[in-house]
Amino acid sequence: MKPTSDGRASTSLRQLLLQRSEWFEGRVLDAAPRFGYHFVTPAMHRLFAHMSRKPVSISVLARRLAVSRQAVHQTVGEARRRGIVELIDDPADARVRKVRFTENGMSMVRSAAQAVRRIEGELERRLGSRDLAALRRILSKDW
Repeated sequence: MKPTSDGRASTSLRQLLLQRSEWFEGRVLDAAPRFGYHFVTPAMHRLFAHMSRKPVSISVLARRLAVSRQAVHQTVGEARRRGIVELIDDPADARVRKVRFTENGMSMVRSAAQAVRRIEGELERRLGSRDLAALRRILSKDW
């Protein structure tokens, strides 16, 4: 790390983004027990963040998460035991099973969205409306 003009070590953009992502994820995970989802692990949280409302294959999730299919299978298995997701057959390919949220899982998604809105409110109070809007604008740009 290069020192800044005041002698402190500078933090790389990558490290800053990772720290802020971890801060945000931590806040979401902290909120999960308030909504009855105390069992959600960081791995589940990341899996859920890469799912949409449409069924998605294990292979696609593994690519999105940059982990092995076995790791996704393990996390999906945990979430299945909790009634959050289910596996369904792919009508286009009998060899493929897809993951989708159950009704309980969709309820969890709505709770998580509510928690995210609260976290964004906290960020707005900490950063100010103008800086939050700038952060959103910058992160929305095509890199």
